[in-house]
Amino acid sequence: MAVKKFEDLLVWQKSQDLAVAVYSAFKDNKDFSFRDQIKRASVSISNNVAEGFDRNSNADFSRFYIFL
Repeated sequence: MAVKKFEDLLVWQKSQDLAVAVYSAFKDNKDFSFRDQIKRASVSISNNVAEGFDRNSNADFSRFYIFL
């Protein structure tokens, strides 16, 4: 069965869970710039998965999943 929408991808679902956990873990952190940066980074994962899913080629798609 082919995946028709990015919400069905397990990696997207797990990245959403991670973002919720990060928001919860850092909600009382007083280092505001760090807290905001780590929150943005956690949300960025699911955003990259969603954006990569809509790419037209496998090579373009894979660029969103390379973490250095």
